[in-house]
Parts: sequence; structure tokens; C-alpha cells
Amino acid sequence: MKYNMKDTLGVNVIEVKGKLEGGPGASEFQDMIASKIDEGNKKFVVDLSDVKFVNSTGIGILIRAYTTLRNGGGDMKLAAISDKVQGVLSITKLDTIFNYFDTVNDAVRSFDE
Repeated sequence: MKYNMKDTLGVNVIEVKGKLEGGPGASEFQDMIASKIDEGNKKFVVDLSDVKFVNSTGIGILIRAYTTLRNGGGDMKLAAISDKVQGVLSITKLDTIFNYFDTVNDAVRSFDE
């Protein structure tokens, strides 16, 4: 799992690339979110447009990030989810927990609503 973060209109957009599964990138991802919360960042969008596969560990990564943000007074939204990933979220009923949007721009703008 690889990721890149950028700021878009005051929202931290995390672009995830490759397979969303465990490995060294998973703990770095969690540490990065905790660090951003400590800096006062509360709004996150996870761009999953380049993720074609997710396993249970990958789902756990998203849940931990979401929980960390919510406990820190923030929020995380998902964007540009492939049909395969959306299927996994649906089967696990996580589509009722996560807010997700067709595009990153839609997710970013949703923080203003």
C-alpha cells in the first residue's frame, strides 16, 4: 500500500495506490493520521480511485483511521471507490458507517455542507 497526501481547500486528501492490505505502509498510514490530528487537522478524504483490491486487513486500516479521527473530533470520507471495494464495504455493512462519494471534489465539498 502506498499513499500520498495533499491539501485541498483545507481538507487532507489521502490518495491510496495499489492494494489496500497490511504491511509496513499500514502502520505508517495510521501514524500519519495521528500526527495530522495532533497538528489540528480534522478533515480527511481517502481517495480510493487507484485501489482495486482490499482485504480484511485493509478494511481494518480504514476502520482504525476512521475511529482515530472520530475520537479526535474529526471526520473521514471515502471517494472514488471501485465496484469491487464497494462490494466489500457492502458485504461487511461498512457502507452504513462510511460516507463515500463518487469524486474527491464531491467529498471535499461535503465538509462545507
